[in-house]
Order: sequence, then structure tokens, then C-alpha cells
Amino acid sequence: MIVFITGISSGFGLETAKLLLQQGHTVYGSVRRDVELPQGIHPLKVDVRDREGVQKCVDQIIEAEGRIDVLVNNAGMGIGGPLEFASPQEISEQMDSNFLGLVHCVDAVLPHMRRQGSGRIIAISSIGGLMGLPFQGFYSASKFAVEGYCEALRLETKPFGVSVVVIRPGDFSTGFTSSRKKQTSEEALQAYPAYKQAIGKVEKDERGGLEPKVLARKIGKVIRMRHPRHGYVVSSFEQRLSVLLKRILPAEWFSPILGSYYGL
Repeated sequence: MIVFITGISSGFGLETAKLLLQQGHTVYGSVRRDVELPQGIHPLKVDVRDREGVQKCVDQIIEAEGRIDVLVNNAGMGIGGPLEFASPQEISEQMDSNFLGLVHCVDAVLPHMRRQGSGRIIAISSIGGLMGLPFQGFYSASKFAVEGYCEALRLETKPFGVSVVVIRPGDFSTGFTSSRKKQTSEEALQAYPAYKQAIGKVEKDERGGLEPKVLARKIGKVIRMRHPRHGYVVSSFEQRLSVLLKRILPAEWFSPILGSYYGL
């Protein structure tokens, strides 16, 4: 299959690209900077926030291969801090990278999938797209947007033989932790004394989380499935349990549980 993965410089994207290459797929991937990749992976230099740049990359794949069978929307970033103190620039970067970047890729790829009468769009969301995480509120908002968009997209594209699958990782040990942009102003730390401890717990959990190869293997399986589910949670047992509790408990019961985890 011809696969286009966004954000293959490291983490989920790199491990997925390597695995799919080993499985015999033709792999193209977006990178924002020059990086050393395994031989056989085709890098395309673009920032997914650049709509025209994404379109040129997709045109390049179509010219070389004639089709795109799978789109894996992985590129993204995170900001941490009290919602009140996020700057307009940080908010735009968060939403543009995690949500609009996905939209740009789908808009570029979907016409080709419609014409060929088949295709699979895989979006990397998060368990933070199922529950609003304190001090990661705009990250959660971007992933909630991904969830709603994919729910609608799934219905619209079904008549064309295009399937949409959402993957929701929990805590993983990747470079995402160190690259998170955190609020460090004294004003924010004094106004929200729970923030420093909460974000420290988040980062500790992430560093002790699953290896990105686990998620890569799940994506490989989803690509091979004839009829995949609409979405999958890939996380520890405790985090899968939290997703279940969020689904079945009244908000008034679940909210204190989530808050207590973060020391709120």
C-alpha cells in the first residue's frame, strides 16, 4: 500500500514509518527539518500548517505512485499551563498544528481516495480528546476537535469506500514530553499553585509510559483490518479504565475523580 504519514521525525511517526516499511508498504512522511531516516522511507519537507505545502506533497506522491491508500495524521504538538495564561500565539499554534494540519492533509488526499473508491484515514487523537485534561486544556480542545471532525468525516466518506479510524494514545515515552511548551511565568505559578505539581505528574507518567512501537503495531494492524472499529484506546489498563468511567459515570461523579488525580 501507498502510505502517507505526517510527522515522522521521531516518536509515533518514525516508529510507524519504520514498521510499515518492514511490512512491505511504500512509505512517505512529512518532516519539518532535515533528519536522518531509514533507507526506503520517502521524506517530504513540509509543515502541515501550510495548506499549499501539504497539497504539493500529496501531488508529488500521486505523480510518483498514482494513488494514496492510507493517510496517518500524526503530526502535532502540545502546550501546558493554566488556560487563562495561554497566549493567542500559543493557542493558534496548538489548534493549527493538531487540528487544521489534519484538515489540510485530509483535504489534499480525499479527492484521490474518492476517485479510486477506497482509502483509510487514521487520525492520532488522545485520551485527552475524550476528557478535558487540566493544565492541558487547549491540547484537549484540539483533540476534541479531531474527534468531532472524524465522526462527521466517517459518515460523509463511507459511500466512497473510505474508512476513518481514530487512535487515542494514553501516556507514551516519546519526545513529546520534552517538546511540550509550558507556561513558566511567576504570575501563572502563583495564581494556580496546583499547576506545577500537576504538570510534573503528567510528565513523570509520560516518561514511564509505553514505548511508541506499541502504537506503531496497532496502526499496522488497523491498516491490515478489513473492517476496523471507529476508534481504539491504546494505553495502560488504568487509563483505559478512566475512559470507561468517563463514558458511564455522570459528569458530577467523574469530574472529582479526574481532579483528584491531578491534585485539584
